[in-house]
Amino acid sequence: MRNRFTSALLVSVLVAVAGLAGCGSSADDRPAGPQWAPAAAGSGAATPPPSTPAGPSTSPKPSASSRAPAALPRPGNPDGRAAVPAEARAVDTSEPTRVIGTGTPASCTSEAVVAAVAKGGVITFSCGPAPVTITMKATAKIRNSTGPRIVLDGGGRVTLSGGGKRRILYMNTCDQAQGWTTSHCQDQDHPQLTVQNLVFADGNSTGQRAEGGGGGAIFVRGGRFKVVNSRFVRNRCDQTGPDLGGAAIRVLSQHRGLPVYVVHSTFGGAAGQGGSCANGGALSSIGVSWVVLNSVLSHNRAVGRGANPARSGTPGGGSGGAVYTDGNRFTVTIAGSVVQDNRANEGGGAVFFVSNDRTGTMRIESSTLRRNRSDGFETRGFPGIFFLGARNPTVSGSSLR
Repeated sequence: MRNRFTSALLVSVLVAVAGLAGCGSSADDRPAGPQWAPAAAGSGAATPPPSTPAGPSTSPKPSASSRAPAALPRPGNPDGRAAVPAEARAVDTSEPTRVIGTGTPASCTSEAVVAAVAKGGVITFSCGPAPVTITMKATAKIRNSTGPRIVLDGGGRVTLSGGGKRRILYMNTCDQAQGWTTSHCQDQDHPQLTVQNLVFADGNSTGQRAEGGGGGAIFVRGGRFKVVNSRFVRNRCDQTGPDLGGAAIRVLSQHRGLPVYVVHSTFGGAAGQGGSCANGGALSSIGVSWVVLNSVLSHNRAVGRGANPARSGTPGGGSGGAVYTDGNRFTVTIAGSVVQDNRANEGGGAVFFVSNDRTGTMRIESSTLRRNRSDGFETRGFPGIFFLGARNPTVSGSSLR
């Protein structure tokens, strides 16, 4: 799908030099469900990457039998106070349908994840008390006849890794190989996929161009999808192309245009941890609405060159350092969140938003957007954002600079 704006319009976009000051918040409503393990008391150092154990301490080391398990860093914006609607909260997984593992790290395998996801239902992990990384040998694919609710809950201690070689999780209601369950695969209410209390690391969908490509960690088409209390680090997809995107997540065709919720989650979070893709260093979609609440999107990058449509002599891409959205009528809401230190080689260092028929809208509430570099173009008065839609983005209680 190609955007309907011309090169002349791109040239006319001016780089913004002024931000909107202010900061605000609303009542806190952190999702229910399993919480992430607390960081070790007394540690003032930066938290290591999710899949890396904490560094050595200068204090005397406790014995192996008394040493507390390492903890993964908690995702999301701790200062975010955006209200979280009931449908966006973590799912209760106290009575799972199936459990991956038998209490040891060795029992938590790629094969077990693939098999559990194919069967569906509410899925949890039993891998022992310490954080564990499961390197996927194959992409876990959802069968459309399972569920209708599919929940994958890592309990705050599980990292699913693509090993830098493959996409981690895939759902597509229009993929015949995963089964057709309705005559209108692009608009059905199931499966309803939730990922929560997980880390998705080193996913890579490079070369996976079906459905337009993208989705280095997770690709979703159809049904419903939400992300709660999760982290996405070092994910990748194709580095060139005018419209593919989403180093972490690519979403298409949500039921009745209902939004994808991203709640208390982190994409990147530190230098060297961000995602990289032609467009959308974290999130990407066509015709899909997003509600991003109390989250952090930082250090992600759109690395393509030539924009969309691709300029002559270029491969295209490079827009939406953190978020790339395209389509007709859709909405994007960012609330209680921090979007910073993202970069786009072309437009929208933080967010690229193009509503082809100019009906789409965008809201930024109680959030901070800063140091999001647009090397090519952005909308005047909205640093880090390129916006073509109905009116201008609505900004309240937020800082853009």
